[in-house]
Amino acid sequence: MSADLDQIADRLDNAAQSARATGQISAEFPDFSLADAYAVQRRLIARRVARGERVVGIKMGFTSRAKMAQMGVSDLIWGQLTDAMAIADDGVIDIGRFVHPRVEPEVAFRLKTRLAGRVDAGEAMAAIGAVAPALEIIDSRYRDFRFALNDVVADNSSSSGFVVGNWQAPGGDLSNLGMVLSLDGRAAQCGSTGAILGDPTRSLIEAARLAADAGLALEPGWIILCGAATPAEALRPGMHVRLEAERLGRVDLRVALGDAGGDGVGEGA
Repeated sequence: MSADLDQIADRLDNAAQSARATGQISAEFPDFSLADAYAVQRRLIARRVARGERVVGIKMGFTSRAKMAQMGVSDLIWGQLTDAMAIADDGVIDIGRFVHPRVEPEVAFRLKTRLAGRVDAGEAMAAIGAVAPALEIIDSRYRDFRFALNDVVADNSSSSGFVVGNWQAPGGDLSNLGMVLSLDGRAAQCGSTGAILGDPTRSLIEAARLAADAGLALEPGWIILCGAATPAEALRPGMHVRLEAERLGRVDLRVALGDAGGDGVGEGA
């Protein structure tokens, strides 16, 4: 039986809105391909836009070569960001909105000019209007935290929320800046921007390529989350999250007190 992509998009959209997990798509439809997954993602975002949300950027996934090897993939994945996913710096989130919420430290770029198609490093750097430290909230809508690569892509590559710190003018080498992710005042993950394809600007080049493959361009004002600098950490009620990034500053997120939603916390993509 072939997958009905509209029905799958509805299913994932309902799961995200209700914070209720659903079954693994690829287990139900063994012929569910990566092309199908991106088609579902497009339908998913179209539903959000129809409700009044606005696309404001994209997130990159599998920007760690080690993670790509671990997952047996040869290319990066990506998802889309909407304005409804944005959280104010030092803002508070309700964990009940999510199923398996985790947080990752990232570098964010804000574009000042359009990037379309294959671009080189000079073109990518020239398009950056500002840079900031960022946190991405990743979540999976799949029951028992079971999924394959194509399931993740269909689920908007697990992207569910993002927090951006203070923007600053780009400049200097971004390839090896220290990053510390702290939970409740204690360092939980220490890493480097070098974990993001060796240099976060390379992630921007790849973002332009992947968007072009989907018939899109990276637009002025868009935010590009370049990928995780360290493994993700699970979010818990009452938690205070802080990312301190060398030269870039810091960004904070707080989790409201209360009962966790969903059906458990697992590891994201």
